[in-house]
Amino acid sequence: MPKGRRPDMVLLGAILALLAIGVVMVYSSSAVKGYVQFDDPYHFLKAEIIWVGLGLGAMLLGLRLDLQFVRRWAKPALYLAIVLLVLVKVPGIGRKVNGADRWIGLGPLSIQPSEVIKLAMVLVMAHLLALRPRQIQSFRKGLLPILALLGLVAGLIMLQPDLGTTLAIAGTTFFMLIAAGVRTGQLVALAGGGLGLVVAAIAAAPYRMRRILAFLDPWADPSGKGYQTIQALLALGPGGLFGLGLGQSRQKFLYLPENHTDFIFAMVGEELGFVGATLVILLFFLVAWRGFRTAMAAPDPFAGLLAVGITGLVSIQAMINMGVVSGVLPVTGITLPFLSYGGTSLVFTMLAVGVLLNISSQVR
Repeated sequence: MPKGRRPDMVLLGAILALLAIGVVMVYSSSAVKGYVQFDDPYHFLKAEIIWVGLGLGAMLLGLRLDLQFVRRWAKPALYLAIVLLVLVKVPGIGRKVNGADRWIGLGPLSIQPSEVIKLAMVLVMAHLLALRPRQIQSFRKGLLPILALLGLVAGLIMLQPDLGTTLAIAGTTFFMLIAAGVRTGQLVALAGGGLGLVVAAIAAAPYRMRRILAFLDPWADPSGKGYQTIQALLALGPGGLFGLGLGQSRQKFLYLPENHTDFIFAMVGEELGFVGATLVILLFFLVAWRGFRTAMAAPDPFAGLLAVGITGLVSIQAMINMGVVSGVLPVTGITLPFLSYGGTSLVFTMLAVGVLLNISSQVR
Protein backbone atom coordinates (compact mmCIF):
# COMPACT_ATOMS: atom_id res chain seq x y z
CA MET A 1 0.00 0.00 0.00
CA PRO A 2 1.49 3.36 -1.01
CA LYS A 3 2.42 5.64 1.89
CA GLY A 4 -0.15 8.31 2.60
CA ARG A 5 -2.91 6.56 0.65
CA ARG A 6 -5.95 5.13 2.37
CA PRO A 7 -7.86 2.06 1.21
CA ASP A 8 -11.54 2.22 0.26
CA MET A 9 -13.10 2.98 3.65
CA VAL A 10 -16.60 2.00 2.50
CA LEU A 11 -15.30 -1.43 1.48
CA LEU A 12 -13.37 -1.75 4.74
CA GLY A 13 -16.44 -0.73 6.75
CA ALA A 14 -18.64 -3.32 5.03
CA ILE A 15 -16.07 -6.08 5.68
CA LEU A 16 -15.69 -5.16 9.36
CA ALA A 17 -19.48 -4.94 9.78
CA LEU A 18 -19.92 -8.45 8.37
CA LEU A 19 -17.11 -9.70 10.60
CA ALA A 20 -18.74 -8.17 13.69
CA ILE A 21 -22.13 -9.69 12.84
CA GLY A 22 -20.35 -13.00 12.36
CA VAL A 23 -18.76 -12.97 15.82
CA VAL A 24 -22.10 -12.20 17.48
CA MET A 25 -23.99 -14.84 15.50
CA VAL A 26 -21.32 -17.53 16.00
CA TYR A 27 -21.69 -17.12 19.76
CA SER A 28 -25.48 -16.98 19.66
CA SER A 29 -25.80 -20.04 17.42
CA SER A 30 -23.09 -22.19 19.04
CA ALA A 31 -23.63 -21.61 22.76
CA VAL A 32 -25.89 -24.65 23.20
CA LYS A 33 -23.60 -26.91 21.16
CA GLY A 34 -20.58 -25.67 23.11
CA TYR A 35 -22.28 -26.44 26.41
CA VAL A 36 -23.39 -29.92 25.31
CA GLN A 37 -20.10 -30.98 23.72
CA PHE A 38 -17.52 -29.13 25.84
CA ASP A 39 -19.45 -28.03 28.96
CA ASP A 40 -18.58 -24.47 27.92
CA PRO A 41 -21.08 -22.22 26.08
CA TYR A 42 -18.20 -19.90 25.15
CA HIS A 43 -16.06 -22.65 23.55
CA PHE A 44 -16.72 -21.67 19.94
CA LEU A 45 -16.76 -17.94 20.71
CA LYS A 46 -13.29 -18.09 22.24
CA ALA A 47 -11.95 -19.98 19.23
CA GLU A 48 -13.72 -17.57 16.86
CA ILE A 49 -12.11 -14.55 18.53
CA ILE A 50 -8.70 -16.14 17.99
CA TRP A 51 -9.48 -16.80 14.31
CA VAL A 52 -10.81 -13.26 13.86
CA GLY A 53 -7.58 -11.92 15.36
CA LEU A 54 -5.54 -14.02 12.95
CA GLY A 55 -7.81 -12.93 10.11
CA LEU A 56 -7.36 -9.25 10.92
CA GLY A 57 -3.61 -9.81 11.00
CA ALA A 58 -3.83 -11.50 7.60
CA MET A 59 -5.88 -8.57 6.26
CA LEU A 60 -3.25 -6.08 7.45
CA LEU A 61 -0.55 -8.21 5.83
CA GLY A 62 -2.44 -8.22 2.52
CA LEU A 63 -2.94 -4.47 2.82
CA ARG A 64 0.80 -3.86 3.10
CA LEU A 65 2.17 -6.36 0.60
CA ASP A 66 3.77 -5.09 -2.59
CA LEU A 67 1.62 -6.32 -5.49
CA GLN A 68 4.66 -7.21 -7.58
CA PHE A 69 5.88 -9.37 -4.69
CA VAL A 70 2.46 -11.02 -4.62
CA ARG A 71 2.67 -11.65 -8.36
CA ARG A 72 6.13 -13.22 -8.13
CA TRP A 73 4.94 -15.67 -5.48
CA ALA A 74 1.65 -16.57 -7.18
CA LYS A 75 2.94 -19.73 -8.88
CA PRO A 76 4.87 -21.08 -5.84
CA ALA A 77 1.71 -20.52 -3.76
CA LEU A 78 -0.30 -22.54 -6.27
CA TYR A 79 2.25 -25.37 -6.31
CA LEU A 80 2.13 -25.51 -2.49
CA ALA A 81 -1.67 -25.52 -2.51
CA ILE A 82 -1.74 -28.39 -5.04
CA VAL A 83 0.64 -30.41 -2.87
CA LEU A 84 -1.65 -29.79 0.12
CA LEU A 85 -4.66 -30.96 -1.92
CA VAL A 86 -2.84 -34.20 -2.67
CA LEU A 87 -1.86 -34.67 0.99
CA VAL A 88 -5.48 -34.72 2.17
CA LYS A 89 -5.77 -38.18 0.61
CA VAL A 90 -2.64 -39.51 2.38
CA PRO A 91 -3.51 -41.73 5.39
CA GLY A 92 -2.20 -40.30 8.63
CA ILE A 93 -2.03 -36.77 7.23
CA GLY A 94 -5.49 -36.11 5.85
CA ARG A 95 -8.49 -35.95 8.16
CA LYS A 96 -11.97 -37.09 7.19
CA VAL A 97 -14.81 -34.80 8.31
CA ASN A 98 -18.45 -35.63 7.53
CA GLY A 99 -17.32 -38.28 5.06
CA ALA A 100 -15.02 -35.97 3.07
CA ASP A 101 -11.20 -35.77 2.96
CA ARG A 102 -10.85 -31.98 3.18
CA TRP A 103 -8.50 -31.39 6.07
CA ILE A 104 -4.83 -31.80 6.98
CA GLY A 105 -4.08 -32.34 10.64
CA LEU A 106 -1.37 -30.27 12.35
CA GLY A 107 -1.52 -31.50 15.92
CA PRO A 108 -4.64 -30.00 17.52
CA LEU A 109 -5.16 -27.73 14.50
CA SER A 110 -6.41 -28.50 10.99
CA ILE A 111 -6.09 -26.61 7.73
CA GLN A 112 -8.37 -26.90 4.72
CA PRO A 113 -6.26 -26.87 1.51
CA SER A 114 -9.26 -26.02 -0.67
CA GLU A 115 -9.35 -22.60 1.03
CA VAL A 116 -5.68 -22.07 0.20
CA ILE A 117 -6.17 -23.08 -3.44
CA LYS A 118 -9.00 -20.55 -3.92
CA LEU A 119 -6.73 -17.55 -3.34
CA ALA A 120 -3.78 -19.19 -5.10
CA MET A 121 -5.89 -19.79 -8.21
CA VAL A 122 -7.07 -16.17 -8.28
CA LEU A 123 -3.46 -14.98 -8.04
CA VAL A 124 -2.21 -17.26 -10.81
CA MET A 125 -5.18 -16.59 -13.09
CA ALA A 126 -4.65 -12.83 -12.72
CA HIS A 127 -0.96 -13.28 -13.52
CA LEU A 128 -1.53 -15.46 -16.59
CA LEU A 129 -4.36 -13.36 -18.01
CA ALA A 130 -2.39 -10.13 -17.56
CA LEU A 131 0.86 -11.60 -18.92
CA ARG A 132 -0.15 -11.76 -22.58
CA PRO A 133 -3.56 -10.08 -22.84
CA ARG A 134 -3.88 -10.51 -26.61
CA GLN A 135 -3.33 -14.28 -26.48
CA ILE A 136 -6.57 -14.76 -24.59
CA GLN A 137 -8.33 -14.31 -27.93
CA SER A 138 -6.68 -17.55 -29.06
CA PHE A 139 -8.18 -20.78 -27.76
CA ARG A 140 -4.99 -22.85 -28.09
CA LYS A 141 -2.47 -20.33 -26.76
CA GLY A 142 -4.61 -18.36 -24.37
CA LEU A 143 -7.69 -20.18 -23.15
CA LEU A 144 -6.58 -23.81 -23.26
CA PRO A 145 -3.75 -23.47 -20.65
CA ILE A 146 -6.19 -21.72 -18.30
CA LEU A 147 -8.77 -24.49 -18.72
CA ALA A 148 -6.12 -27.18 -18.24
CA LEU A 149 -5.06 -25.64 -14.93
CA LEU A 150 -8.68 -25.26 -13.85
CA GLY A 151 -9.35 -28.89 -14.78
CA LEU A 152 -6.38 -30.12 -12.71
CA VAL A 153 -7.40 -28.16 -9.61
CA ALA A 154 -11.10 -28.99 -9.99
CA GLY A 155 -10.27 -32.68 -10.37
CA LEU A 156 -8.23 -32.71 -7.15
CA ILE A 157 -10.97 -30.90 -5.23
CA MET A 158 -13.65 -33.25 -6.57
CA LEU A 159 -11.64 -36.19 -5.21
CA GLN A 160 -12.30 -34.92 -1.67
CA PRO A 161 -15.23 -34.58 -2.80
CA ASP A 162 -16.24 -30.88 -2.74
CA LEU A 163 -18.56 -29.72 -5.51
CA GLY A 164 -19.32 -26.38 -3.82
CA THR A 165 -15.70 -25.22 -3.79
CA THR A 166 -15.25 -26.44 -7.36
CA LEU A 167 -18.21 -24.33 -8.48
CA ALA A 168 -16.87 -21.30 -6.60
CA ILE A 169 -13.46 -21.54 -8.28
CA ALA A 170 -14.96 -22.22 -11.72
CA GLY A 171 -17.38 -19.29 -11.36
CA THR A 172 -14.59 -16.97 -10.27
CA THR A 173 -12.47 -18.03 -13.25
CA PHE A 174 -15.43 -17.30 -15.53
CA PHE A 175 -15.70 -13.77 -14.07
CA MET A 176 -11.98 -13.22 -14.66
CA LEU A 177 -12.19 -14.48 -18.24
CA ILE A 178 -14.99 -12.01 -18.94
CA ALA A 179 -12.85 -9.20 -17.49
CA ALA A 180 -9.86 -10.35 -19.56
CA GLY A 181 -11.83 -10.01 -22.79
CA VAL A 182 -12.47 -13.60 -23.85
CA ARG A 183 -14.68 -13.83 -26.93
CA THR A 184 -18.41 -14.13 -26.33
CA GLY A 185 -18.68 -17.34 -28.35
CA GLN A 186 -15.98 -18.98 -26.26
CA LEU A 187 -17.68 -17.86 -23.04
CA VAL A 188 -20.99 -19.36 -24.18
CA ALA A 189 -19.24 -22.61 -25.06
CA LEU A 190 -17.49 -22.65 -21.67
CA ALA A 191 -20.75 -22.03 -19.83
CA GLY A 192 -22.44 -24.86 -21.72
CA GLY A 193 -19.53 -27.22 -21.18
CA GLY A 194 -19.36 -26.33 -17.49
CA LEU A 195 -23.06 -26.98 -17.05
CA GLY A 196 -22.65 -30.36 -18.73
CA LEU A 197 -19.79 -31.26 -16.37
CA VAL A 198 -21.88 -30.29 -13.33
CA VAL A 199 -24.73 -32.50 -14.54
CA ALA A 200 -22.27 -35.36 -15.13
CA ALA A 201 -20.76 -34.91 -11.64
CA ILE A 202 -24.22 -35.05 -10.09
CA ALA A 203 -25.23 -38.11 -12.11
CA ALA A 204 -21.97 -39.92 -11.26
CA ALA A 205 -22.50 -39.69 -7.50
CA PRO A 206 -25.76 -41.13 -6.05
CA TYR A 207 -25.53 -38.95 -2.93
CA ARG A 208 -25.50 -35.81 -5.09
CA MET A 209 -28.53 -37.03 -7.00
CA ARG A 210 -30.30 -37.60 -3.67
CA ARG A 211 -29.44 -34.03 -2.70
CA ILE A 212 -30.98 -32.74 -5.93
CA LEU A 213 -34.13 -34.75 -5.31
CA ALA A 214 -34.23 -33.50 -1.71
CA PHE A 215 -33.81 -29.95 -3.02
CA LEU A 216 -36.78 -30.39 -5.36
CA ASP A 217 -38.93 -31.93 -2.60
CA PRO A 218 -37.28 -31.89 0.86
CA TRP A 219 -40.44 -33.22 2.49
CA ALA A 220 -40.07 -36.49 0.57
CA ASP A 221 -37.22 -37.37 2.96
CA PRO A 222 -37.72 -35.06 5.97
CA SER A 223 -35.46 -37.01 8.32
CA GLY A 224 -32.74 -37.68 5.72
CA LYS A 225 -31.45 -35.60 2.82
CA GLY A 226 -34.20 -33.02 3.20
CA TYR A 227 -33.59 -32.47 6.91
CA GLN A 228 -31.14 -29.54 6.73
CA THR A 229 -33.20 -27.65 4.16
CA ILE A 230 -36.40 -28.09 6.18
CA GLN A 231 -34.76 -27.00 9.45
CA ALA A 232 -33.18 -23.98 7.75
CA LEU A 233 -36.59 -22.93 6.41
CA LEU A 234 -38.10 -23.50 9.86
CA ALA A 235 -35.49 -21.05 11.14
CA LEU A 236 -36.04 -18.41 8.46
CA GLY A 237 -39.84 -18.56 8.49
CA PRO A 238 -40.57 -17.82 12.19
CA GLY A 239 -38.02 -15.00 12.11
CA GLY A 240 -40.57 -12.76 10.43
CA LEU A 241 -39.73 -9.11 9.95
CA PHE A 242 -37.60 -8.40 13.03
CA GLY A 243 -36.73 -11.92 14.23
CA LEU A 244 -37.24 -13.76 17.50
CA GLY A 245 -34.53 -11.64 19.14
CA LEU A 246 -30.78 -12.06 19.54
CA GLY A 247 -30.06 -15.29 21.41
CA GLN A 248 -33.67 -16.51 21.12
CA SER A 249 -33.18 -19.08 18.34
CA ARG A 250 -35.03 -22.37 18.68
CA GLN A 251 -33.13 -24.18 15.95
CA LYS A 252 -29.81 -23.81 17.78
CA PHE A 253 -31.04 -26.39 20.31
CA LEU A 254 -29.39 -29.07 18.13
CA TYR A 255 -32.15 -29.11 15.53
CA LEU A 256 -30.25 -27.48 12.65
CA PRO A 257 -26.86 -29.10 11.93
CA GLU A 258 -23.89 -26.83 11.14
CA ASN A 259 -25.85 -23.84 12.41
CA HIS A 260 -22.66 -21.90 13.28
CA THR A 261 -20.85 -22.77 10.04
CA ASP A 262 -22.58 -23.52 6.72
CA PHE A 263 -26.08 -22.57 7.95
CA ILE A 264 -25.32 -19.49 10.04
CA PHE A 265 -27.40 -17.34 7.67
CA ALA A 266 -30.48 -19.26 8.87
CA MET A 267 -29.63 -18.15 12.42
CA VAL A 268 -29.41 -14.55 11.22
CA GLY A 269 -32.88 -14.85 9.70
CA GLU A 270 -34.37 -16.53 12.76
CA GLU A 271 -32.96 -14.17 15.39
CA LEU A 272 -32.71 -10.89 13.43
CA GLY A 273 -35.50 -11.50 10.95
CA PHE A 274 -35.95 -10.19 7.43
CA VAL A 275 -34.34 -6.90 8.43
CA GLY A 276 -31.17 -8.57 9.72
CA ALA A 277 -30.91 -10.94 6.75
CA THR A 278 -31.43 -8.04 4.34
CA LEU A 279 -28.70 -6.06 6.09
CA VAL A 280 -26.26 -8.94 5.57
CA ILE A 281 -27.23 -9.22 1.90
CA LEU A 282 -26.82 -5.46 1.41
CA LEU A 283 -23.39 -5.55 3.03
CA PHE A 284 -22.31 -8.27 0.57
CA PHE A 285 -23.70 -6.17 -2.29
CA LEU A 286 -21.65 -3.26 -0.95
CA VAL A 287 -18.50 -5.42 -0.91
CA ALA A 288 -19.22 -6.53 -4.50
CA TRP A 289 -19.90 -2.98 -5.72
CA ARG A 290 -16.79 -1.46 -4.17
CA GLY A 291 -14.68 -4.45 -5.18
CA PHE A 292 -15.66 -4.30 -8.86
CA ARG A 293 -15.35 -0.50 -8.73
CA THR A 294 -11.79 -0.97 -7.52
CA ALA A 295 -11.15 -3.43 -10.35
CA MET A 296 -12.31 -0.98 -13.01
CA ALA A 297 -10.05 1.78 -11.67
CA ALA A 298 -7.03 -0.43 -10.86
CA PRO A 299 -3.59 0.91 -11.86
CA ASP A 300 -2.64 -2.05 -14.09
CA PRO A 301 -4.19 -5.19 -15.69
CA PHE A 302 -2.84 -7.59 -13.05
CA ALA A 303 -4.28 -5.53 -10.18
CA GLY A 304 -7.60 -5.17 -12.01
CA LEU A 305 -7.95 -8.88 -12.71
CA LEU A 306 -6.88 -9.71 -9.16
CA ALA A 307 -9.58 -7.38 -7.79
CA VAL A 308 -12.16 -9.03 -10.07
CA GLY A 309 -11.09 -12.48 -8.88
CA ILE A 310 -11.16 -11.68 -5.16
CA THR A 311 -14.50 -9.85 -5.39
CA GLY A 312 -15.99 -12.60 -7.54
CA LEU A 313 -14.81 -15.33 -5.17
CA VAL A 314 -16.35 -13.68 -2.10
CA SER A 315 -19.57 -12.82 -3.95
CA ILE A 316 -20.06 -16.28 -5.48
CA GLN A 317 -19.47 -18.03 -2.16
CA ALA A 318 -21.97 -15.73 -0.45
CA MET A 319 -24.59 -16.30 -3.16
CA ILE A 320 -24.15 -20.08 -3.06
CA ASN A 321 -24.32 -20.22 0.74
CA MET A 322 -27.37 -17.98 1.09
CA GLY A 323 -29.04 -19.75 -1.83
CA VAL A 324 -28.57 -23.11 -0.09
CA VAL A 325 -29.88 -21.83 3.24
CA SER A 326 -32.98 -20.28 1.68
CA GLY A 327 -33.76 -23.43 -0.33
CA VAL A 328 -33.00 -21.86 -3.72
CA LEU A 329 -29.99 -24.15 -4.33
CA PRO A 330 -29.19 -27.76 -3.36
CA VAL A 331 -27.15 -28.29 -0.20
CA THR A 332 -23.38 -27.86 -0.65
CA GLY A 333 -20.75 -27.62 2.05
CA ILE A 334 -19.61 -24.03 1.55
CA THR A 335 -19.29 -21.40 4.26
CA LEU A 336 -20.59 -17.82 4.32
CA PRO A 337 -17.59 -15.45 4.10
CA PHE A 338 -16.88 -13.41 7.26
CA LEU A 339 -19.88 -14.85 9.17
CA SER A 340 -19.35 -18.60 9.40
CA TYR A 341 -17.28 -20.02 12.26
CA GLY A 342 -13.66 -19.33 11.39
CA GLY A 343 -10.55 -21.27 10.59
CA THR A 344 -8.66 -21.57 7.33
CA SER A 345 -11.61 -20.09 5.44
CA LEU A 346 -11.76 -16.91 7.52
CA VAL A 347 -8.00 -16.31 7.57
CA PHE A 348 -7.53 -16.70 3.80
CA THR A 349 -10.67 -14.72 3.02
CA MET A 350 -9.34 -11.88 5.16
CA LEU A 351 -5.93 -12.13 3.48
CA ALA A 352 -7.66 -11.89 0.10
CA VAL A 353 -9.73 -8.83 1.02
CA GLY A 354 -6.60 -7.27 2.49
CA VAL A 355 -5.05 -7.49 -0.99
CA LEU A 356 -8.27 -6.05 -2.45
CA LEU A 357 -8.05 -3.12 -0.01
CA ASN A 358 -4.40 -2.76 -1.02
CA ILE A 359 -5.45 -2.35 -4.65
CA SER A 360 -8.17 0.14 -3.67
CA SER A 361 -5.53 2.31 -2.00
CA GLN A 362 -3.80 2.68 -5.38
CA VAL A 363 -6.91 3.85 -7.20
CA ARG A 364 -6.69 7.56 -8.08
